[in-house]
Amino acid sequence: MARTIHRPRRPPYDPDVAIAQLSAADPKLGRLIERAGPFTLRLASSQSPFDALVKSIVYQQLHGRAAATIHQRMLDSFQQICGVGVHPSAQHLLDCPNEQLRSAGLSKNKMLALRDLAAKTLDGTVPTLARIRRMSDEDVIERLTQVRGIGRWTVEMFLMFRLGRPDVLPVSDYGVRKGFALTFLRLKPSAKVTPADLPSPEVMRRRARRWEPWRSVASWYMWRACDLANGTALSPGATNE
Repeated sequence: MARTIHRPRRPPYDPDVAIAQLSAADPKLGRLIERAGPFTLRLASSQSPFDALVKSIVYQQLHGRAAATIHQRMLDSFQQICGVGVHPSAQHLLDCPNEQLRSAGLSKNKMLALRDLAAKTLDGTVPTLARIRRMSDEDVIERLTQVRGIGRWTVEMFLMFRLGRPDVLPVSDYGVRKGFALTFLRLKPSAKVTPADLPSPEVMRRRARRWEPWRSVASWYMWRACDLANGTALSPGATNE
């Protein structure tokens, strides 16, 4: 069944509580939070795992504007079947011809990934939204990484920005790593970043023990640390995946 595309919503936890506890547990992080300002993360309202992961696959390894254009072209190509503003179903995507996806600007690998996502949605490998809400973060990661083209980082972004899970630490994300280095490792904002400047996953996990159960909120502020350093927004999306 096709679904109407909804507007963003607030996460299902209280950011004020998270910020207060993070600031008390890690004063250095607290100073970053004070500089960066309010927590403004928003989630896609009532978006199914299939809808969210379609967008994730389309956006992989592309700049935001180009990815948004391709994603919208793909959605528009289903308007005659689904209607305006309605997301195609897994069956719609599985049945559509390759030329329809290719015309939207999708690569061969992304077309294969989208078709695998559709097939695994239909066979139950990708759980429904109702079921996935009852699963642990690691169980969600284990299930969704069975889909072609979806790795751990992609699922971590899904957990944070679609499900609103509060305790995710994406240690492979470049922005989170750079923000960590700026905040805790004395990386200068004007410095040219080399791999040696960035923290290892273990260093990040060790510090982040004091951030539990709000590691998603702390990670969001690592991206904000990059914003402050660069003077421009570094959106979540740079990864080694």
